[in-house]
Amino acid sequence: MASTKIYDYIERIAELQRADSRRCTAEFGLQPVQLEVLHYLSICNQFSDTAKALTEYLGQTKGSVSQTLKVLENKGYLCKVADLSDGRITHLQVTESARQLLQKAIPSPLFNVACKGLTEQKNIQIESSLKELLEALLGSNNMKTFGVCSSCRYNTHKGGSEYYCELLNTPLQHSAEQLICIEHQLPT
Repeated sequence: MASTKIYDYIERIAELQRADSRRCTAEFGLQPVQLEVLHYLSICNQFSDTAKALTEYLGQTKGSVSQTLKVLENKGYLCKVADLSDGRITHLQVTESARQLLQKAIPSPLFNVACKGLTEQKNIQIESSLKELLEALLGSNNMKTFGVCSSCRYNTHKGGSEYYCELLNTPLQHSAEQLICIEHQLPT
């Protein structure tokens, strides 16, 4: 069955990535899940940089995410910022030291070497296939896509560098166009 082979390849790739991630994060005194948290927070928009969104994205419990956030905050990789318009919301932001760490660790050295060994056309083909597989996996299981704003059905280009989220009725910063969002939905 083709899906079994696909699963086997993805599982093996994931295991190699986890092993490389463990090596890389040990250098910085972190666990792989802590690196995953920093990575997510570095690529999400202002609607998705909360503990709740992080919990959904990672599929972790609130308790384990809370503990991870405490560690990252204590190490100086994360800071909490109160929402200006709603005091009940706390935004999570990576610090400059976390950004420097992420530049060294994401993508992993193992992954970078492998991709550099492939042609540009092969990289594009793999990216396209994996995107299709991810969309099928998410869609068939009614899971949130956490896609980038530029590919969301609610994103409207107002001209120039102005974008608007029709779902949340708010302007989007130009930089948010390539950030992932908890509210993302694929076009119908």
